[in-house]
Amino acid sequence: MAESFKDKVAIIGMGCSKFGENWDMGSEDMVVDATYDALADAGIEMKDIDAAWVGTIGFHGTGTGMTSTGITGAAISMPLKLQYKPVTHVENGCATGTDALRNAAFAVAAKVYDIVLVVGVEKLKDTGFGGLGELAIPPHPVFEGGITAPGMYALAATRYFKKYGLTPEEGKRMLAKVSVKSHYNASRNPRAHLRNVITEEQVINAPVIAWPLGLFDCCGVTDGAAAAILCRAEDAKKFKDDYVLIKGLGLSVGPGQGSIRTDYDFTIWDETVHASKQAYAMAGITNPRKELDLVECHDCFSISEVIAVESMGLCERGKARADIESGAWTQKGEIPVNLSGGLKAFGHPIGASGCREAFEIYQQLLGRAEDKTRRLKNPRMGLVHNQAGLPGKFMCAVAIYGLP
Repeated sequence: MAESFKDKVAIIGMGCSKFGENWDMGSEDMVVDATYDALADAGIEMKDIDAAWVGTIGFHGTGTGMTSTGITGAAISMPLKLQYKPVTHVENGCATGTDALRNAAFAVAAKVYDIVLVVGVEKLKDTGFGGLGELAIPPHPVFEGGITAPGMYALAATRYFKKYGLTPEEGKRMLAKVSVKSHYNASRNPRAHLRNVITEEQVINAPVIAWPLGLFDCCGVTDGAAAAILCRAEDAKKFKDDYVLIKGLGLSVGPGQGSIRTDYDFTIWDETVHASKQAYAMAGITNPRKELDLVECHDCFSISEVIAVESMGLCERGKARADIESGAWTQKGEIPVNLSGGLKAFGHPIGASGCREAFEIYQQLLGRAEDKTRRLKNPRMGLVHNQAGLPGKFMCAVAIYGLP
């Protein structure tokens, strides 16, 4: 019979490379930077690692496209000079980083290994595309022909406006406030990619990518890596006094019927609903808005943050606008969302994002945010949300981290 996973695995060290246009660094350099930061934080050496997981979808500046073809555990065993240790490559779209950490945690909880390393990494700037380029695996020729990520999320935005009675101007203004918040948060985060403060008028008047989403509604293309060291909770104090525990994990993959169902509602994402419920149940959370202290959610577009927060039950459906206008999602608000700057402004190197979001929660829970003005007062528990695919065809991963 399955047992509760809550509080069985600890994160005793984390590291994160600088995110951004890392023209002077290869993916190997970023892996080394993030991993050695994590090792130093945990107070261990590379030889102490029993096994490792690497999350990447395969962008290493070689133009391989959105595929894992040719990518193995060597992506980190080579730069880290791991000596014949087991390394597992995990790929699950934009949720890759969180899923890599999830699988590594299960191996530790099962007592297969004592200490493991998780690395998420992606080098997107060298692909030569402003976005993600063409998919190596083409979409369905009938149901998915011509779709793009901005286009599908734009449909979600216009549907949200219609369902909840927002005029186009009101909807654009709501989304602009989300992006302004993300950039402000990133401006105070020294490792973030886009640290420029922007205004609502800049967002509203920016070139349109897919209406109503403009340039500042879309996350950028970023290079970066993040790493974590895990051990069983009962062993954590052998290494250090301050650490973080994994409270809950959830993973949900939908049947992908949104593209063919005329009644598909773009304004609630069932995969996120299910994954968050799994994680809440594991963590023993009954009122996530009250019990969580911060949230790092998958805001690849400004509308993503709006619908994800509602889908996770952190905000009543259709009430995001009121929350945003009241400042509820800001650092001083009731439930801070994307305090790091989020994918929107911290950056979204796909395979690294889940680990990087965990890094923000870890730093906040331990009171270590590099800019002291960013630190929350006595946070106890935070949530990471990632989703892969497009509205109508998602998979979602949710992780909850907390203090002992």
